Amino acid sequence: MRFARLAFALMLSIVPAVSQAQGAAAAAQKAPAAENAAQPDFITPHISDGSKIDVPSFSLKENLTREIELPKWAPVHIGPITLDLSPTKHVVMILIAAILCMATLMTAAVSQARSAATGRPPTGFANAIEAMVLYIRNEVILPNVGHQGEKFVPFCLTLFFFILFMNVLGLIPYGATATSNISVTATLAILSFFVIEIAGMRALGVGYIKTIIYWPHDMGFWVKAPITLIMTPVDLIGKFTKPIALAIRLFANMIAGHVVILALISIIFTFGLWTIAPFPILAATGIMMLELFVAFLQAFVFCLLVSVFIGQIRESAH
Repeated sequence: MRFARLAFALMLSIVPAVSQAQGAAAAAQKAPAAENAAQPDFITPHISDGSKIDVPSFSLKENLTREIELPKWAPVHIGPITLDLSPTKHVVMILIAAILCMATLMTAAVSQARSAATGRPPTGFANAIEAMVLYIRNEVILPNVGHQGEKFVPFCLTLFFFILFMNVLGLIPYGATATSNISVTATLAILSFFVIEIAGMRALGVGYIKTIIYWPHDMGFWVKAPITLIMTPVDLIGKFTKPIALAIRLFANMIAGHVVILALISIIFTFGLWTIAPFPILAATGIMMLELFVAFLQAFVFCLLVSVFIGQIRESAH
């Protein structure tokens, strides 16, 4: 049953691609001179940001899909800088993910509180959310952050669930994966970078400078000086490679699966033979199931690494 649902979702997700391919074929028959014109691209629009979003349509003439143009706002001028704050497809997905994240966790919290008031353990949905929260808290965040790690539990749990919802939204029909946008993953990484560094400043105090300037105390001055000149830039670069690694890892893993799925589906239109359609669809369905696992895995890895980085920078204070 799950396989049938996943296959149906996959077929819905490629409906716009089928429409574009059919339109291109008709145009080629009417105008042979246009054979060398640009071929339709249904991979890039799916994985890139844009000013239009796909919504369901009950019209077969529109192939069950239609596009809605998002509003265009006047740019904001700050001195010589011009900022375009108009909503885009990925911005809409981020807002939807945030709303779903809040609704899910608040509903589970209310249910858990109601169960605790009656003296009974939570059941069903609330029990599943509680199990996930307790596992991430007790097995990932607290062991890696270390002393007084409770204060970082809300931030790390928020990262996990927010990234998870953004990842999963890209796997449903008419959805888009906001985490396949490097700007989104870079923003999450930069936010995590500030949390990590501020945590180090608060834990180490003046000793925070030691995380920037390497100065070994068990060596003579003439040995310290050259080592400091070499290792200080290395330590400084290391601070910035961590958020870069966080951003690129999440971005690359989420965009790769979608490219593979769409590339497999495009085989049908490349050869123009519907007889081979079952094979790419079966392969794409298998990749889609793997992508569901990857959506959870990448949210878990991001949360894990942020916890590890916070624990590393605070370690020398205890």
